[in-house]
Amino acid sequence: MNSEFMEALATIEKDKGIDKEIILEAIEQALITGYKRNFNSAQNVRVEIDREVGTIRVFARKEVVEEVFDSRLEISLAEAHHINPLYEVDDVVEIEVTPRDFGRIAAQTAKQVVTQRVREAERGIIYSDFIDREEDIMTGIVQRQDHRFIYVDLGKVEALMPLSEQMPTESYKHNDRIKAFITKVEKTTKGPQIMISRTHPGLLKRLFELEVPEIYDGTVEVKSVSREAGERSKISVHAEDEEIDPVGSCVGQRGQRVQTIVDELKGEKIDIVRWSEDPKVYVANALSPSKVLKVTVNEEEKMTQVIVPDYQLSLAIGKRGQNARLAAKLTGWKIDIKSETEAEELGLLEESEELEPSEADSYETSSASQEDIADWLNEDEE
Repeated sequence: MNSEFMEALATIEKDKGIDKEIILEAIEQALITGYKRNFNSAQNVRVEIDREVGTIRVFARKEVVEEVFDSRLEISLAEAHHINPLYEVDDVVEIEVTPRDFGRIAAQTAKQVVTQRVREAERGIIYSDFIDREEDIMTGIVQRQDHRFIYVDLGKVEALMPLSEQMPTESYKHNDRIKAFITKVEKTTKGPQIMISRTHPGLLKRLFELEVPEIYDGTVEVKSVSREAGERSKISVHAEDEEIDPVGSCVGQRGQRVQTIVDELKGEKIDIVRWSEDPKVYVANALSPSKVLKVTVNEEEKMTQVIVPDYQLSLAIGKRGQNARLAAKLTGWKIDIKSETEAEELGLLEESEELEPSEADSYETSSASQEDIADWLNEDEE
């Protein structure tokens, strides 16, 4: 090695952020192994690299003893005094043993060590960048797929999307641009591994943060999300300021904000409901778009009994129970839905007044045209 090599290390230190001293120490340790392997040496040796010009020297380290049993590891006191009269028993003497052709071995070893260290540093930088993006969304480009994963290029690294995290309503082609939620970032022997998802509820939350400034700045808060990817989702929102309509903020002018999210999720229906600390109101809102007559709460069992008009029973339950299931996930309450006729037969309607939540407490993307949205917003302003 020479001064040019030292300059190259300085450049790597500047460009890659790898401490030059760490690389040199790693090269020295690797050269010790290389020396012992190539010269069949069992000696204790030390390798020294000159930090200015890059020259390499190998020193055999021997312990000073009264009587020598292994000349590779020990040196007599008399012989040590020929080198320096100040040596005493148990001191360590260093004798230069640098081979003539050691430069070739050194060059190969240095190249391997530098390449490895640069690769490790780059992996470390990528890991540091992406560990901070865990539970966030990124846009990537689909590269390829096999029977286990879809491989998505995120710029510095290729992320993996398992089959279970792919939306059943989507098909992915080479060079498709998609937004995905980063579920896990972990170190492996082959570098950082990034796992992503298109089905995670966090994707929906992050999309709303991107499209709704009031959510991004904290004016409107997303309280909960429940999702059956590709089919339907529910999201509950709340604003501390009573003058701010959290549902209207998420819908946007003529429904543009929520429609952008629906388009990104390839037509997935989204119900936006107003959160309430009153479980009766919250559960009633969560069952949107159905009308709710009454909600009875059982605090101990974390259960609610909901009564709806006869003609809205199937709407409240939803296809294959989807609406009720999503509402239960959203609110955290078990929901038992009964029709008005059944409730009358059981005497459940006589106990209290009916509950009629405001129409402005919820919004469903699947049941309104652009004109309906505009009318709904105008009525709300009036």
